Amino acid sequence: MMFADLHLHTRYSDGTYTPAELVAAARSVGLSEIALTDHDTLDGCDEVEVLTVNAGIRFIPGTEITAELDGRELHILGYFVNKQHPELARELRLAQDIRQKRVRDMVARLNAREIPLSVDAVLEMAKCSAPGRPHVARALVAAGYCASLDEAFERFLKKDRPGWVPKRKMSAARALELIHGAGGVAVMAHPGLNHDDRMVYRLGRMGLDGLECHHPKHGPAAVVRYEEMARELGLVVTGGSDCHGTSKARPTIGTVKLPMTRVDALRERLAQRREGKPFAPVSGGPETITRPATTTAAVSGPAS
Repeated sequence: MMFADLHLHTRYSDGTYTPAELVAAARSVGLSEIALTDHDTLDGCDEVEVLTVNAGIRFIPGTEITAELDGRELHILGYFVNKQHPELARELRLAQDIRQKRVRDMVARLNAREIPLSVDAVLEMAKCSAPGRPHVARALVAAGYCASLDEAFERFLKKDRPGWVPKRKMSAARALELIHGAGGVAVMAHPGLNHDDRMVYRLGRMGLDGLECHHPKHGPAAVVRYEEMARELGLVVTGGSDCHGTSKARPTIGTVKLPMTRVDALRERLAQRREGKPFAPVSGGPETITRPATTTAAVSGPAS
């Protein structure tokens, strides 16, 4: 049986794998198809695509856009997007500029606490256009200010800690518009990490195409609940390992293997979008949710 992993990161954002290491890892666990979904960038897609061709693995270009809905952060995965689409490229460049400024602001706050970390050290650690908190954490460990990434986040980088700087995010409606405008399909990433299932209904009404039901931080009950929700809303069920390599003990590639029938369904939705065909109407809504609105207490939000 063939499987896919539709949520993967490399050093082009906050992963630790190079594209070559990612593709080698995908091959080693027997994946037939992968999607690259680095945060707020498409920079690695061309390189990974060439490597997958040589490895006999199918490839889906993608990105994970940091967005917000009613002031709450969420992540939207864009698949099959045109990498040269000018409007998407312009918005991603803006998001990258904002990420780089946030890194500078975090370092400035740490400097004010007499932690003489340099911006150059963090950016050299990142070596990408979309740096984030994990790169600051790695620089803190490398400089000897923390013994581990977990300590760096706990002491300095979590919300309300000395180095915390809030993110500026695009609206969820704008993220969906950009993905669809670039010829792609939009999937809500790891809904369980948002602790509010009503957001899924809101996004469904706004034109969401799929729901990442299968994720390492979704327990069995959450997977069942989100698959039921996807069926109710006419969304495609997707999944992925959210692999960031070896950073912060992240789940590794292959921990989620999505049957190819799910990928086929995503491609079918893509064809419907491109042909302008109508979808099944979104039913229900936040006021109709009777199931718990959160997952388990063990689920935590993404660090980027």
